[in-house]
Amino acid sequence: MDMQAAYREVGSYRAAAEICGTTPKTVKRSVLAAQRAEKGEIAAVEHNYDAVRDVVIERVDRTKGKMSAKRLLPVATAAGYSGSARNFRRLVAEVKAQSCSPASRFT
Repeated sequence: MDMQAAYREVGSYRAAAEICGTTPKTVKRSVLAAQRAEKGEIAAVEHNYDAVRDVVIERVDRTKGKMSAKRLLPVATAAGYSGSARNFRRLVAEVKAQSCSPASRFT
């Protein structure tokens, strides 16, 4: 049975969890997320690297994807990035995958 349907039917997280075979905490998270989605309160996730994404895109395009995250990190730090190197490497990998994909070459 669906967690939201079970919660609507019995009216408590604990009883709905027993019906669904999960924990009350999981049911509560699911029910509250569904309620937020109905109201349209789902906000976009903000990342600490969003401020320097344009710098990374520009550098990756200029070097045709050959610049490494290790070499790009000091440039991003100067532009205001204050996060971890690991998180920054994820951003660079994502940008490289988007800009260097075969589908983007033909558009």
